[in-house]
Order: sequence, then C-alpha cells, then structure tokens
Amino acid sequence: MVAAPYISDLTSTTPEVDLTFQLPDPEDEQISDYEFQQQIEAAWQVCDRFDLQTDIWRGRILKTVRDREKRVGNAGGAGFLRWLADREISKSHAYNLMELADSADLLLQEGLLEPQDVSQFSKRAFIETAQAAPEVQQMVSEAAHRGDRITRREVRQLADEWTAVTSDLLPVEVKEKAADHTLPTRYLAPLVREMEKLPEAHQVHLRDEVAENPDIDTVKQVTAEARFLAKYLNAATQVQTLNRDGLDLESALEEAMRIGCLNSTADLVNQAAQLEQAIAKLYTTWRRIVSLSERVYLDSGSSTPNLRSLLAYLTPLSGEILELQLGDPASGTSRRIRLKVMAEEEGDPAGDWE
Repeated sequence: MVAAPYISDLTSTTPEVDLTFQLPDPEDEQISDYEFQQQIEAAWQVCDRFDLQTDIWRGRILKTVRDREKRVGNAGGAGFLRWLADREISKSHAYNLMELADSADLLLQEGLLEPQDVSQFSKRAFIETAQAAPEVQQMVSEAAHRGDRITRREVRQLADEWTAVTSDLLPVEVKEKAADHTLPTRYLAPLVREMEKLPEAHQVHLRDEVAENPDIDTVKQVTAEARFLAKYLNAATQVQTLNRDGLDLESALEEAMRIGCLNSTADLVNQAAQLEQAIAKLYTTWRRIVSLSERVYLDSGSSTPNLRSLLAYLTPLSGEILELQLGDPASGTSRRIRLKVMAEEEGDPAGDWE
C-alpha cells in the first residue's frame, strides 16, 4: 500500500510538542485578555494539530482493514463492520476518517504539501482543500508552507475569490467589482453554484440581470431566483400529473417570474411532487395492511379474542374507507379525515382513489 510511507513521513518530520503545556490561570488578573487569548489559541492549535494527524492515521488504518476484508472476500464487508463494532466506531465516523486519509494522500502524493505542512491545517480545512480546484489547492499549500494557519474560512475565501475571477457564469462587470473588492466574493460563489444547476437559457437571463445592476442586493436577489428556478425545474420533472400534453412548463415559469410569484410557484410544484410520493407510499402501505390483516384473520379464531379485537380496531385503516382523527376531540379543534379507495377493476392492480 502507498499509505505507509506517508505515516512515516508525518511522524519523522513533525517537531516534538510538549503535551504538558501550561494553560493560563483563569483567575489571574495580571494576565491581559490579549495574552490570555494568545495562550489559549496556542494550546488549542496543538490539540488541533494532533487531532488532525491522529485522525489521518486512523483513517489509513481503517482503509487497510477494509481493503484486507475485501481481499479475503468477506461477504458484504461484514468483517469490517464487526471490526468497527468491536472498537465502538460508527460506520459514518469510520468513513469520515477514511475521507480525511484520502485527502491527505491526494495532497501529499501530488506534491502540493510537505508532511510538516499538515500541522498548519484544521481538520475541516484539510478536507475542504482536498475538494477545492487545483489552483485553490496550490494557493492554500503555499500559505501553509509559509507557516500560515489554515482554517476552513481561509480555504473558502480563496475558493470564492477564484470562482469570482474565473467563472464564465459571471459577467465582466461583476468580475471587475470583485477584483477591486467593491463586491465581496462571498456573495458570488453561491450565485455561481446555483446558476450551474440551470439550463443555459436561464443562465443567460440571470447573467444579464446581474450585469445590469452589479451590486450586492441584485446578486442576492438573483441567487434566490436561481435557487427557486432550480427547485421548480427539478420538481416539475418529478410530478406525473404535469407530464401531459398541452402544458407549457417553461411558459408557466416565465409568467411566474413576470408577476413576481416564482417562489410560491416553485414551492407549489415541489409540494405537488411530495404529495404524489406520499400518495404512492400510502397506497402501497394500505395494500400491505390489508394483506396482513387477512392473513392474521385466517390464522386466528375464537381462541384468540384479543387478537380479533386488534383486527377490529385496525379496521379504519384496513378497509376501503380510511379514517383518521386529527387533533384532540376534547379540545373542539379535531377533524376526521376520510379517504376512500375505490374497488379495483379486474386486471387493474392500481385501483382508484376518491
């Protein structure tokens, strides 16, 4: 495996740190707030550094165990899961550690970082760097090599700046304002991410809108529009009720944008998609309850009066008319909901609803 040399490199090039560092006395009034915070920050960075390196090592160990289990052909990875259970490690935590180890291998193998530079990162910053564009990785690695402390915020700031400079989805007017720092890049990256989800025709419309007024308020507004557009387009393809001839979804979208109700329209379509999914799940669950009720009825008899009573009480959920009481009847605000399942036609397993 390639991971072992990097474990050796990290241990051999990382300077020794005294784990018995002295924390400032919180009761000592002779220490200024600034000095107190500096000492606390220094101690915290020591913990951060050892946390990061230890988790990288743990991630590599987990990868080694997992790969061994794959090699010996353990069915379904059960051996690896047992190994995790024996050490009280959750599956999600294990895969987070392995992701961290993968990030370390990527950055070290490509020569972007020296092993001693790892100590400059927080854990989240390290993963964020591994997922960033190569140009951003280069800038971050140069800062780490200079000895700068790298946090997730710094990585995201560099990534936002790079996006603002290079993205073709942003008009020249916006890029110029980003370059002279009159338009903060932290507002532009979310806009680009939302616009990337849209077809080109919508991208052009939004880009023109931002170019006309390249200011923070417009960027925020267009970002929201792009988000609602993406939600509308994604949900519309999932709603079977809308997949019929005669409906022009794009024209409906344009009209919603023109009268200023894009948000409500997008939410309406999204709710419709959820309702269809709920109906399908409800019908499938109802069919299962009917089947199980019939099976229990046939298996029971006069010797099981309580079991028959259970079936009787479940009748409102297993008959053709489904009933549910919403709210507390004593409060006077309750409501009874009834749904009727129409008798199925022969050869039609779906049935009808009323």
